[in-house]
Amino acid sequence: MTSAGNLDVRTAAGAVRGRAEDGLVVFRGIPFAEPPVGEARFQAPRPVRSWEGTREAYEFGPPPPHESGIQGRAGVLDAPIGDDWLTVNVWTPETDPSARRPVMVWIYGGAYKLGHTGSPGYDAQHLARAGDLVVVTLNYRVGIEGFTLLEGAPANRGLLDQVAALEWVRDNITAFGGDPGQVTVFGESAGAGSVASLLAMPGARGLFGRAIAQSVPGTYFSAELARDIAVEIGKEAGLAPTAAALSAVDPRQLPAVGERLSLRMREYDDRWGQVAPTVTPFSPVVDGEVLPCTPWEALAAGTARDVELLVGHNRDEYRLFLFLADRFGKITEEQAASALRMFAPGPDGERSYREAFPDATSTELYERVQTDWLFSMPSLRLAEAHVAGGGRAHLYELTWPAPGFRGALGACHGLDIPLLFGTYDADLGQLLFAGSGVPEEAKELTVLFQSAWAAFARTGDPGWPAYDAEDRLTQVLDAEPQVRPYPEEASRRLWEGHDFLALPLLK
Repeated sequence: MTSAGNLDVRTAAGAVRGRAEDGLVVFRGIPFAEPPVGEARFQAPRPVRSWEGTREAYEFGPPPPHESGIQGRAGVLDAPIGDDWLTVNVWTPETDPSARRPVMVWIYGGAYKLGHTGSPGYDAQHLARAGDLVVVTLNYRVGIEGFTLLEGAPANRGLLDQVAALEWVRDNITAFGGDPGQVTVFGESAGAGSVASLLAMPGARGLFGRAIAQSVPGTYFSAELARDIAVEIGKEAGLAPTAAALSAVDPRQLPAVGERLSLRMREYDDRWGQVAPTVTPFSPVVDGEVLPCTPWEALAAGTARDVELLVGHNRDEYRLFLFLADRFGKITEEQAASALRMFAPGPDGERSYREAFPDATSTELYERVQTDWLFSMPSLRLAEAHVAGGGRAHLYELTWPAPGFRGALGACHGLDIPLLFGTYDADLGQLLFAGSGVPEEAKELTVLFQSAWAAFARTGDPGWPAYDAEDRLTQVLDAEPQVRPYPEEASRRLWEGHDFLALPLLK
């Protein structure tokens, strides 16, 4: 049992007290920045003020204002209410400053519009214990608060929050038994897009030496597109698209504005192009300052060549969204053709996809092209760009099908989260494992995920060869894991030479 003496840790801002939990010491809700309200609303995060005495770090901090959704709903009923959104949580085997364990910092996903670290699916105890690691999770602003490009506010405030949290790790993690010189950032979906962004951001350099990006979304907005979306958000709110005007709206009411716009984004097909059919009007903005260029451009130029990268995706990413919308197996030929014209690369993209997948149904074509455009090809191309820029990358693909609904969901988006964290009965895991229990294969994959991620955090080697343009060796995560050339060769060839650029405003 951990003694009471080392449950107290002194941070730069003041002392905090954690709890002993099954061989770990856990600290929740430690502020890393001031509440971003009042004069700080829509601004870059400000240093947290110091406090007197010892602060109890027993409960997760209040969630940032966010939209509803599987992750958005999770844990909300039990979450505290308040403005102290910008907090970190720490799971550590011991708080001995001399321990110097590797540190993993988790960035949650959620379409850049929902999510918070109090979601039970992000309980890091199993990963910290299995990997003998210090694991940190952080809250960051999402939606309009974090990503809408507003006059009078810096761009990419959610990313700036993540940088501030990483600075907190640099300055404080030694006291929690971690090594500030051995930090790995890892995230999934919008969290992976955030990791990719951090690799390209001048403000994040030197704050981490390794990065894991799980299902990187390819959506980055040009400043022109982001401004146009902001105008429509302002109209939806009945206000000017400025920080000063939107500050009049209660932060907890503002996510409803984004939700209403999300429901009618198809009205903007002619202006927003590929963004319009998606579920979110939020993404990192290539503003030229906070984020100078897209991650693919930055990595190919060697910007992050000193950072080791582990990146991958799931085989059937987009099937989750079809399933949630009750559209799986119901896509018409016309809808498939429209999706191919919208998302497939090149002027003959539709024909190329049909030739590459001659036996595919309408639903399969619709799913395949959107899986490729949104997640799998951006993830693959991130590895390729990093290698081209002189960096080292390891690639994986998860192909094991989720057992819920008799396997109909396949290896869909988000399946890697319960497998990595071992949280099969929480958040999205409740859907993916619905009615099936936890098969032994899932437990074995969890051991593989946790051991590989921990090994990468410790050594930079997850246990399989690095990716290169010649052999393209990839770790396939399934009931019988194997290393083989990248499995989605047909898609890789279709997207070869395609550049993932900032999405433009069409007119």
